[in-house]
Amino acid sequence: MTTDLDIAAGVKVPSTALAREATELIRDTTNELIYHHSRRVYFFGSLRGRGRDLSFDPELLYLGAMFHDVGLNEAFHASGRRFEVDSANEAKRFLQAHGVPEDSVRRVWTAIALHTTPGVPEFMEPEVALVTAGVEYDVLGIGYGDLAAEDREAVVALHPRPDFKNRILRAFTDGVRSKPETTFGNVKADVLEHFVPGFERGDFVRTILDSRWAE
Repeated sequence: MTTDLDIAAGVKVPSTALAREATELIRDTTNELIYHHSRRVYFFGSLRGRGRDLSFDPELLYLGAMFHDVGLNEAFHASGRRFEVDSANEAKRFLQAHGVPEDSVRRVWTAIALHTTPGVPEFMEPEVALVTAGVEYDVLGIGYGDLAAEDREAVVALHPRPDFKNRILRAFTDGVRSKPETTFGNVKADVLEHFVPGFERGDFVRTILDSRWAE
C-alpha cells in the first residue's frame, strides 16, 4: 500500500513486499542521515530518469538507492574493502535470500559498487546510471537546475536534509578512515585528505615508478 510518505513529485516508492522489507531493514540498521539520503537518491534518480526519458525498473532502482551506503556502518569499518563493495554485497545477500533473479541482483550490485565512479555508470543499464545520478544530485548538486524547484522541494519536504553537507562528510570520514587504502584512485581520498590529519593520498604515478619492476 502506497502512502503519502511514499510519494513525492509524482514519483512513488514501489509498494512491493521486497521494497517494504528493504525500507524497514535500512531504517533499522542505519541512522536517519543515511536513511533520508538513500530515499532522496531514489526520488532524485527517478526524476532524472524521467527527464532523460529512460525506462527503468523502479524496484531495482529503489533497492540500489536504499543499500548504497550501508557499507559506511561501523560493522564494516574493519572489512578492508571499499565501502561501496560492502554495500553492494549486503544488497546482494538480501536479494538472493529473497529469490531475486541473478540478472537483477547483478544490476543492483553494479549500481551500488560504481556509484562513486563518475563517467562510467551513465553508459550502463538505466538502474545503474540512475543510482549514481541520484547520488550526484543529492550529494554534489550535479544537474541541480535540471529538476523543477517544486519537485526538488517536494522531495526535501518528505526527506529533509538539515546540515546535510557537513553531516554526510562526517559519515564518509568515519566510514573510511580505518581503511584508507581503499580510497586509492577514488573520490573518498579527497574526504580523508580534508579531515584526517596525516593522511597521505596514494599517487598512481609514484606507485608505477616505485614498483618492483626494474624497467
